[in-house]
Amino acid sequence: MDGPGKYDDLCTKVREETKATGVILVVMDGNRGYGFSVQAPLVIVLGLPQILRDLAGKIEEDIAKGRISDS
Repeated sequence: MDGPGKYDDLCTKVREETKATGVILVVMDGNRGYGFSVQAPLVIVLGLPQILRDLAGKIEEDIAKGRISDS
């Protein structure tokens, strides 16, 4: 996470409009292609691997329980 990414401007907009401490923006097949941007204090960035693991686990759980569909 070195320097601004292709979606950094949108990440800034979301962070400012939501008055959030941090934002992780992941874009799949957007108008600028695939990309991500992270804006957060170091303490949050250092915790990102665990946060993302927890999130992945919750997504897998929702899929297994049929809570996520293609509709």
